[in-house]
This record gives sequence, C-alpha cells and structure tokens, in this order.
Amino acid sequence: MGSRFNQRDQKRKVNKIYNIAITIVSILIVIVAVSIFLSDDGTETKKATTEPKQVAETEKGKVVDKPAGKEEETDSEKEDAVGDSEATEEDAEKEDSKATEEDAEEKAEDDADLEKAGDAELVEVEGSGDGNVASTYTSESWKPVGTEQSGEHTTSFEKGSVDWNEMSKAIASGAGIDEGSMKLWWLQNGGSSTTAIGTVSEGDNPKTFRVYIEWVDGSGWKPVKVEELKTNDKR
Repeated sequence: MGSRFNQRDQKRKVNKIYNIAITIVSILIVIVAVSIFLSDDGTETKKATTEPKQVAETEKGKVVDKPAGKEEETDSEKEDAVGDSEATEEDAEKEDSKATEEDAEEKAEDDADLEKAGDAELVEVEGSGDGNVASTYTSESWKPVGTEQSGEHTTSFEKGSVDWNEMSKAIASGAGIDEGSMKLWWLQNGGSSTTAIGTVSEGDNPKTFRVYIEWVDGSGWKPVKVEELKTNDKR
C-alpha cells in the first residue's frame, strides 16, 4: 500500500512539472507574438511617415524637363535673329560708306570743274539762301579778262556784241569752263549797270553754274562769285 501511494505522488509531481512547462511555453509564445506585432506596426508607421516626406522632397527638387526640340529651336531662332541683326547693320554700314564715297567723289568733281580754268584758288562761302544752290564759291585769284572797249563803258546784252562776248569770256573763266564748249543759257543784268549774271553749263554735262561778274574800268569783266545749281532753272 505504501508503494502505490508513492507512485501516485510521483505521478502528480510529473504532471505538475508538465503543466508548468506548458504554461511557460505558452507565455513565451504570447510574448514573441506581441513583440512581432509591435515591431511590424512600428515599421509600417515609420515607413508611412517617411514616404510623404520623400515624395515632398522629390516633388520640391523635381525639374520639369523641357522638350529638347523646343529648346534647340529657341536657340536656333536666337542665332538667326542675331545673324539677321548683324547682316542688317553691315548692309547699313555699307550703304552709308557708299553714300559717303559718292558724295566725296561728287564734291571732288565739282571742285575740279570749278578750278580747271586758270587753276583758281576757290573758297566756299555762305550762300544766298536760294534752295536751288548746292554750293557757292569765290576766289581772290580771279582777274578781269581784259577788254577791247575804250571810253565810257555801256553794258550791252545784244548777242554777238563786243561787250556780250567779253561777258561770256568772264563767265567761262569763273565757271571753269572752256568758252568753246560752254552753253550760255541766260545772261541778265546783275542789279546795276556794271554787274551781270550768267547761267551756263558745259556741253552735255548737266552741271549748271550761275556766275556773277562785274565791270572793272579799263580792265574788262571780272568773275566775283559762282553758284553751282542743283538744277538748271533756265533750260
């Protein structure tokens, strides 16, 4: 009887140990499960918190790409505009240079025309204000052309007369034109009995001159002023 009691007591002890072991294992399982759950929840929360920030930073730093073709087209248009501007400026400079050269050549021709008879030293002076006058000259080197007349002088505007011919000679001298090729378009009184004005040109040359002359007793007619005209107002 004592041996049977010992066996039951020993069996109860073994069962008690099993129960304690099972309880401990169950508690450990619960602890592990809770730890895993809490760890997963924290990771998701951190990920959810971090992602919007990353998205925001990405959007903030985002560069909107322009179409490559559009940018190239804009650069090309700028280059074309610069090229057109430079070409326009170059053309304008060429035109200005050409106009300046033409004006200089024309001025030189005018001076040569006025100086070629007698190599007179001409001085450009202020004009009378006549809109048809391009330039006005005078010269201290002009001299009377001489005369065949004697006694008291009377101005004659009769074509072919001695006085007419001497006036023509003085006008040709002032204009720098050879008398043989000179066309006398007009000859008139200059406002007094000792002055006259002639409008002349040379051959087919369109350049026209208005020549002022005055009478010098005993020496003949003398040019005193020459105006180069823009157009022949006596044609």
